[in-house]
Amino acid sequence: MRNRNAKISASSPQLLFKVVFWVKKLLTRAQMTRATVYGVVTVSLRFLTVPVSAILIMARFTPELQGYYYTFGSVLALQIFVELGFSNIVTYFAGHEWARLSLDPQGRIVGEADALSRLISLGRVAIRWYLIGGAIVAIGLGLGGYVFFSQSPDAGIVWVGPWFVLCILSGINLVSMPIWSILQGCGQVSQVYSFRMIGTLLSALTTWVAIYYGARLWVVAISTTVLIVWSAIFLVWRYRHFFRPFFSIPTGPRVSWWGEVWQVQWRTALSYLSGYFTSQALTPVLFHLHGSALAGQFGMTWSIVMGVASIAAMWSTPRGPQFAVMIVRKEYKTIDQLLQRIIKASLGVLLLGGLGVWLLVYCLNMLNPLLAKRLLPLLPTALLLLGNAVANAWHPTTVYLRAHKREPYVVISIISGIMIGLSSFVLGMKFAANGVAIAFLASNLILLPWGLKIFIRCRHEWHGELIKSL
Repeated sequence: MRNRNAKISASSPQLLFKVVFWVKKLLTRAQMTRATVYGVVTVSLRFLTVPVSAILIMARFTPELQGYYYTFGSVLALQIFVELGFSNIVTYFAGHEWARLSLDPQGRIVGEADALSRLISLGRVAIRWYLIGGAIVAIGLGLGGYVFFSQSPDAGIVWVGPWFVLCILSGINLVSMPIWSILQGCGQVSQVYSFRMIGTLLSALTTWVAIYYGARLWVVAISTTVLIVWSAIFLVWRYRHFFRPFFSIPTGPRVSWWGEVWQVQWRTALSYLSGYFTSQALTPVLFHLHGSALAGQFGMTWSIVMGVASIAAMWSTPRGPQFAVMIVRKEYKTIDQLLQRIIKASLGVLLLGGLGVWLLVYCLNMLNPLLAKRLLPLLPTALLLLGNAVANAWHPTTVYLRAHKREPYVVISIISGIMIGLSSFVLGMKFAANGVAIAFLASNLILLPWGLKIFIRCRHEWHGELIKSL
């Protein structure tokens, strides 16, 4: 008996080693880096917390209050008109400078003086931009949202105080965006995503407690406050030495705002502005046309659909800084091969994730029709999931092309925003949620071939003969 126990004890470390080995091999084959794992866990936490939040909202909110809750988020997304996608540009520009820099054991930036000077100048410009943007969000979006919600026929909803406080907190939160962008561009992607993972958990717990204890529309403001506090703690604790040089004026070369950054930013800004009409504007459209109850159904369903897109994006978005460094080093063949594997993994997640969500909604309709009424019916849900798969199938190529500090998708992004915005309004007026879902899917299907053609052309032009060897 002792010999048998001894054999089991001796074999346990070997078994554990084999399990760890096969898990690592599986993750590698699935193109999952540490940042991807953190990102997937973060989005999965958001995704898994949706049912809990939905149950609490159904139990504690009226259908009208639920409509305000989700429309708050969609209207608040208008801050993209201030942010203009600059945070992503900062990440890619920082990544190009980081190819000649590194961190020492104390967390200080070391490397070529010229690259450090350009990085500092980039950070200072970005922080000034977002300080102004934060003030615009707090004041401008607060007043604009007040006008929008004042036109709602629903009475008895206390929303004015929660809305203005949320806008102020969102302005404060916006100011921190360039900090995270710089960190990601400087190779701290996994650390930033681990921060977001913990922040997601804190936000979910805070939201649940606030909903349960009757905070109503104050819920979002409370969870935003928790995230701001967690951000401050994390940055001071982990990166106080990293950001110390950014408080001094650079003495060497600087990143030219007009000559370098603006040439990319205006194109990226137009793409991001168009993105609002391809996603965030859909809930307010239904709120305006058919009231808060239907907007609440759409908003909850749309948050689940976007959860699938967010998980799929974790295979490509964290790779942006890595792509930028590889481009500086002209490792074109390697980056192209990596992109192909990422596209396959991302598309698989979109398709399997969409199917899984639809089956869950189907089961909910069979088991509890009353709860299922808080979501959209099966048909528009299926159309939105299909449209989501088509729209995000080429997301990895967007990250890939922007890592070159270029934005070739600007025209197609503008047309996409116009098509989805107008068609969802026209069809939504007559066919409600079905019309919006049809508009979303049809527009993305029409534009897909054009997007692929742009990607193939840019890939050939930018990488020249090297691509022919793939």
